Amino acid sequence: MQKRYRINNFIKISPVRVIDEDGKNLGVLETGQALKLAFERGLDLIEIAPTARPPVTKIMDFGKFKYEEERAQRQHRTKQKEVETKGIRIGYTTGKHDLEIRASQAEKFLKEGNKVKIDMVLHGREKALRDFARKKFEEFLRIIPNGEFEMEIKRTPQGFLTVMHALAPKKQKTKEADEKSL
Repeated sequence: MQKRYRINNFIKISPVRVIDEDGKNLGVLETGQALKLAFERGLDLIEIAPTARPPVTKIMDFGKFKYEEERAQRQHRTKQKEVETKGIRIGYTTGKHDLEIRASQAEKFLKEGNKVKIDMVLHGREKALRDFARKKFEEFLRIIPNGEFEMEIKRTPQGFLTVMHALAPKKQKTKEADEKSL
């Protein structure tokens, strides 16, 4: 999404706060004076903060300004980490040790900043034991530290499903404090 900027004669509001090419504040000037100053230097007058009172304008080359904006956006995009959804599947008959291993995997995924989709698959006659399966699923979810539900436990035709994401650092500390107080 490209932001549109008013430049030179398209700036209709007067007076404006003017910043020169070195970043120095020249104060509040009439738009005509600011335009004249920009043209004397062979540069453009660019409105960079139209909602401020008075609006903020900058004297600089518009091509250079656009390049710097695009570079900043590109740099911002590269620093963003894309969140992946990792999946963990368990069954009704999964043993206690295997559940602990799955919980440690889920914890590792959460620490990496990924979401974790936890799926309990029920086969054949296990589907008749949905109440017991749900309790076992909830017990498994309790042993996963540092996780917060993104969606409630959902019943699916195959079993149960939920999605978790990592706790924010502040919430994590309060959860640890709550566990210590018990």
